[in-house]
Amino acid sequence: MIKAILFDLDGTLLDTLPDIRRHLNTALAKYGYPAIDGERTKRCIGDGAEALVQRALPENAEYFDEVFAEFSKLYAENDNSCTRLFDGEKEALKRYLDRGVKIAIVTNKPQDATEGCIKKFFGDVPLSFYSGHSGAFPCKPDPSLALYAALTMRVPVGECAFVGDGETDARTAINAGMFGVSTLWGYRSEEELREAGATRFARSFEELEKILSNA
Repeated sequence: MIKAILFDLDGTLLDTLPDIRRHLNTALAKYGYPAIDGERTKRCIGDGAEALVQRALPENAEYFDEVFAEFSKLYAENDNSCTRLFDGEKEALKRYLDRGVKIAIVTNKPQDATEGCIKKFFGDVPLSFYSGHSGAFPCKPDPSLALYAALTMRVPVGECAFVGDGETDARTAINAGMFGVSTLWGYRSEEELREAGATRFARSFEELEKILSNA
């Protein structure tokens, strides 16, 4: 029986791509690099801010540190004006909470940006745990932060589900020994997720509920 659900954030609970893209392109432009489109931005998301910037830059780019610092500054101040919840999400979270299931967020997004998103979109949701990348733990797919979340919530690993839209999330679930579900409304295809080891897929929050209810 699943007693806690650990969610990824970008592409899983929030469509953050438009805000990420606009701040990333502003940082790239400041140092003379070309803007990237939405599809390229999708490919860059998933492994933390450093990997995001590295993937967005041309090969052998000279100003990685400067672009990374500029993006980090801009995104920390982000008002999330272009970020959106996914359909059916808040209703599903409420049903989980009403059944006594604990909800956590474990993301590679920088900690300050994570806190901004949670304040704006989940201030009314009694989360049992949340954390972005603060440097205290390695980024996913290292399982350390997910395992720490389970320990903090006092829920056995075998009674935790890890839900996310990326390859890193599928691998995190495997590495942590949690019940993994990959979502298909985010930034990766089913084929890409299968290659990362995913075996369960949800196309909507309603379908996710059905999968978890049978876990």
